[in-house]
Amino acid sequence: MARGWESKSVESQIESAQAESKSGKPRLTPEEAARLRERESLELSRKRVLHDLGSAANVRYREILQSALAHLDKQLAELL
Repeated sequence: MARGWESKSVESQIESAQAESKSGKPRLTPEEAARLRERESLELSRKRVLHDLGSAANVRYREILQSALAHLDKQLAELL
């Protein structure tokens, strides 16, 4: 009985993989994938800096966070 469940699981995984390949999503080149990962990383960093900026009380720390935010915005603009 366990073998039957296992084969059904494998079968569903194969069907899922085939459905994903037929879903029409274009495959990314390695360069495009790297750019996408870099952009997502920058956006995540920007979100963290904005969160920290919202809760920062120290004036000097706020200045540092604002500088970091400007730098991240510049990098994001260069990627586009």
